[in-house]
Amino acid sequence: MVCLGNICRSPLAEGILQSKVDADSVFVDSAGTAGYHVGNPPDKRSIAVARKYGLNITHQKCRKFSEQDFTEFDLIYVMDRSNFSDVASLAKNQEEAGKVKLLLSEVELGIKEVPDPYYGGDDGFENVYQMIDRACEAIAKKLN
Repeated sequence: MVCLGNICRSPLAEGILQSKVDADSVFVDSAGTAGYHVGNPPDKRSIAVARKYGLNITHQKCRKFSEQDFTEFDLIYVMDRSNFSDVASLAKNQEEAGKVKLLLSEVELGIKEVPDPYYGGDDGFENVYQMIDRACEAIAKKLN
């Protein structure tokens, strides 16, 4: 799961998908395309909305996406087209590039990008949580 800073959307996506899959057979992680917040926990508003739905994401630490992630992961879900472009540009070949997908491509919501709630209010985090949850439900059905 990849977003820009790895503090809002992708930590939520990591926590949500982890809660829906068998941890023994599916490893879920998140990263950011920028290294602004490396080592920091998720945004307190992401932590709060996750907690509202019974998820604890406080253990997560922000990290930057790396080329090694193409080797480590079978699927790389990104939150928006900018993240898609940034991640895909690091791919060494078509196989790696083929792993990169927009998260919302898994569901029909009328939009293809998860908006960044960082500069908005709590409602934005709730909205983003609901979008990500629906996409992760679809992904989990494919993986389980």
